[in-house]
Amino acid sequence: MGATCIAGILGTLALVEDGAEIMARMARTMEGAVEERRRWIYQQKVTARLVRTDGQWARHEKRVYTVTPGRERTEKTLVSLEGEHRKNRSETHRYAEAGYRSGGVDIDGELIEDLIKDLTVNQKSRDGIPHSLFPFATRDLPRYKFTWLDTREIDGRQAHRIAFQPASKSNCISIGGEEEEEDRRCRAVWKGEALVDAGEYHPVRIYTDLAVKVPWGVRAFLGTNVRQAGFSVNYKRVAPGVWFPASYGTEFRIDVLFGYKRVITLALDSSEFRRAAAESDIRFTEPLP
Repeated sequence: MGATCIAGILGTLALVEDGAEIMARMARTMEGAVEERRRWIYQQKVTARLVRTDGQWARHEKRVYTVTPGRERTEKTLVSLEGEHRKNRSETHRYAEAGYRSGGVDIDGELIEDLIKDLTVNQKSRDGIPHSLFPFATRDLPRYKFTWLDTREIDGRQAHRIAFQPASKSNCISIGGEEEEEDRRCRAVWKGEALVDAGEYHPVRIYTDLAVKVPWGVRAFLGTNVRQAGFSVNYKRVAPGVWFPASYGTEFRIDVLFGYKRVITLALDSSEFRRAAAESDIRFTEPLP
C-alpha cells in the first residue's frame, strides 16, 4: 500500500467524529443555558386532534399559551382555547374551556386533556415537553449508543448528524411520564437521529421512534397497543447561545379497551420570542419643610 493511499485513509478517519462526545457536549450546553433562557418569554400554539378509524375527526383543540421559562420548570399561562367535539356525523359541540366533557362517559375528552397536559404542559420539564421523550441530559447518555453519520449544512450553519439507539434492551415504555416515575423504570426506549449545531453544540433537530414494542401481555390482557409512536422537535436560535423549540409534534395510533381506536396528532409551535425587560420605578420624595 502506497504512502498516498495510507495518507488518504488517515485523512478520512480524521473526519469521523465521536458521536458520544458530541452528545455529551450538547448535554452540557443545554444544562448550562438555563439561566439565559429564563430571560425570554414567548408564545406557544398547541393543536391536538383525535381521528376515528373511518377518517372522521372526533375531537380537536387549539390552545395558545404565554410561556415563561424558570430555573426549575416552565410556567405556562393559557391565553385562549378553541375546541370542538363531534358526537356523530351531524352533531358537533364547540367549547372554550379546558377539561370540557360532553356528558356521560367521554373518553375523547379525557384523552385529549391528558395528552395536552402530559405532552405539552409538563411543568417539570423544559418548555413543557416531557424530558422522557428526548432524554439526552448528561445522566441519560450512558443508556444510549451514539454513531456519528456526517456533518451537513442546516439553515446556513454546520450540524453533526448523530444516530442513537438504546445501549441495552428494555421491556417497558414510558411516554410523557413524570420524572420520578421514569427514573424508577426505564428511559432508553428511543432510537432515531439528532442534528447538533457544530458551533454551539445545541440540538437543531431530534427525531425519535420507539425502539421497543408494547409487550404482548399488555396487548392481550389490557387491550392496549400503541403504533408508530415517534416524536420530533426543531429548535430555533433566537440569540447567540440561546435556542428554543420552534416546533414539536407526533402522530400515532392507540387501541384501548378492545374497541376504542384513535389516530392522535399533536403539534406545538413557538413564536414571538422576546427578552423580558426588567423595569424599575424610582421616585424621590421632596424633603419636608
